[in-house]
Amino acid sequence: MSETKVLPRPPRAEAGAGRIAARGYAATSAGATPGPWDFDRRPPGPRDIVIDLQYCGICHTDLHMVRNEWGLSVFPMVPGHEIVGKVRSTGADVRRWKAGDSVGVGCFVSSCRECPACRDGDEQYCEKGMILTYSGRDRDGSITQGGYSDCLVVDEDYAFRLPPNLPLDRTAPLLCAGITTYSPLRRAGLRPGDPVAIAGLGGLGHMGVKFAKALGARVAVLSQSSGKRDDALRLGADEFIVTREPEALAKNANRFAFILDTIAAAHDVNQYLGLLRRNGKLHQVGAPPEPLPVQVFNLIQNRRSFGGSMIGGLRETQEMLDFCGQNGIAADVEVIPIQKVGEAYERMLRSDVRYRFVIDLSSLKTA
Repeated sequence: MSETKVLPRPPRAEAGAGRIAARGYAATSAGATPGPWDFDRRPPGPRDIVIDLQYCGICHTDLHMVRNEWGLSVFPMVPGHEIVGKVRSTGADVRRWKAGDSVGVGCFVSSCRECPACRDGDEQYCEKGMILTYSGRDRDGSITQGGYSDCLVVDEDYAFRLPPNLPLDRTAPLLCAGITTYSPLRRAGLRPGDPVAIAGLGGLGHMGVKFAKALGARVAVLSQSSGKRDDALRLGADEFIVTREPEALAKNANRFAFILDTIAAAHDVNQYLGLLRRNGKLHQVGAPPEPLPVQVFNLIQNRRSFGGSMIGGLRETQEMLDFCGQNGIAADVEVIPIQKVGEAYERMLRSDVRYRFVIDLSSLKTA
């Protein structure tokens, strides 16, 4: 990452029209380390809530977006879509929330609400395009800015009620890492005792282990090295398979009902497909920047399936949060001040975090 650049505050010509002053950390250009930036949020409407932000998780997507690896990025960019905080104020027509409520915001902040996907509760697949929490085009034409900031303005329907029994810092990653892994596991049709494998033990993978175990599966972690064996077992895995060990793949061939692949780097997905039993499914949620070659005969053999999914809709995300509250599930986190976000990015590239960085946004007061 390049050195931090402090951005000037944008002109205040529009600030008198009800806009909300905000402070955050923004990347100025592709590959730049986020640094301090003062900016304005859009004016709250009658169905909006203003949230004072407390914690924001650092997702691998943030790194992809800061580097513009997917071609979706708009700069300056305030990243962050694993957001928790307290409601500061509510619009005149808000019915779900009141000042002081703890709420979460995830990867998108609006959708059309009218297309078949939205009507089915799959707003993340909105046919007119969901509005991303950052680097999206908001309804007033402005570019959305994310959770590495002190406040947020959002439609009340796109905020979530948080489990009161979970710490807020450990809850923040549930808004992306949580729903990303919960959704495919919940939809897999697993029966108690079904053998499930989680490929990769990072921010996504550690949540996959917790959810799969809570759903009654017998859980194995697939990893290239043995370094995280103890962690995997502590998180709830029943076994740990080092895929580089001789005979490891052959011993586990045709075994698993479901494999959740959380790996975001280039890897050989075919070796995992060979571990699926008849009618088994491999579900990709990690997003490598390059295509993953698939040998068709690995699918034809045993009638295997290879699919994927992206986060979850509004109803499913709330269901996931409620499930976490009922089962005491939260992310394993390392809390950092926002001044260390550049260091966190570098460590994330080295897989040097167990298992999610979370920014304490009170540190913005000294940024």
